[in-house]
Amino acid sequence: MHAQVIVLAGPSGSGKSRLAEGLGLPVLRLDDFYKDGDDPTLPHLDLAGGEPIVDWDDPASWNAADAVAAVEELCRTGSTEVPVYEIAANARAGHRVLEVGRSAFFVAEGIFAQEIVAECRRRGLVADALCVTQHPVVTFVRRISRDLREHRKPPFYLVRRGLHLLADQPAVVAHAERLGCRVVSPDRAHREVTALVDSADV
Repeated sequence: MHAQVIVLAGPSGSGKSRLAEGLGLPVLRLDDFYKDGDDPTLPHLDLAGGEPIVDWDDPASWNAADAVAAVEELCRTGSTEVPVYEIAANARAGHRVLEVGRSAFFVAEGIFAQEIVAECRRRGLVADALCVTQHPVVTFVRRISRDLREHRKPPFYLVRRGLHLLADQPAVVAHAERLGCRVVSPDRAHREVTALVDSADV
C-alpha cells in the first residue's frame, strides 16, 4: 500500500475544502466526480418559488464508482488521473494527474464523501473518516457567500437551494455518521488529522 485516505465529509459550506487545504496533504476533490448537467440520470428537486431544479445534493448526481476507483489507485500506486469539473458549467472541463508523492496519507473531500467510506474501508484504504460540521446558520452564510462569490449558479437558485440545505443539515450529518464518519468540528478535525500524520512520521 502506497498511502491511506483520510475522508472528509460534511454539508456544503461546512469548511471541508479550507480544512483540506490547511492540512498540507495531497487532496482528491471528490466534487470533481459530479455527472455532467445533460446526464439523463440526474435527480430533480421540487422547491417553493419556481420550477424543479437539478438536485446536486443527491448522491445520484455523482459518480461514486469512479471516485472509489480513483481513491484505490492513489492508495495502491500513488498516482491517478482525475476529472476537472466546472460547477458553473455543470460539466467536466478536462483531466489532471494527481500524485501523493512520499506522503503516507491523502485527503478525499466532498459533500458525498460519506457515500464511499464503507466500500473504501472494505478495500482496506481508510485511515480515518470525519464529518465536519458547524452551526447550520454559520454553514448557510459561508455557503451562500462562497457560491455567490464564485458565480456557481444564478443567485435565485442559490438562495432557494441554501434555504433547503439549512433545514436539511441535521439529517445530512446524521446520514454521514450512519455511514461510518465521526462527527467533529473543523478545529478538532485539524488537530486529530495532524496528530495522525505526526504519529506516522515518528
